[in-house]
Amino acid sequence: MAGLLLKDIPPTLHERLRARAAAHRRSLSAEALTILEEALEDRAGPPTLAEIDAMRVRGRVPLTQELIDAARREGRP
Repeated sequence: MAGLLLKDIPPTLHERLRARAAAHRRSLSAEALTILEEALEDRAGPPTLAEIDAMRVRGRVPLTQELIDAARREGRP
């Protein structure tokens, strides 16, 4: 199995990782692997139309091209 060595971890970040590992009853390595897995499962890129439809709250303002254009002008992807 491959290994990974992290050097020069800031003390505050190390402490946060240690506290999170303790809260989840995991070792530092297991907690770091869990964080990496979660981060890498989050796929990059825009959501599919099916994902957008699943996230949409029914009964609210319908998603229109005008709302999309306004969001883009505000700098939202």
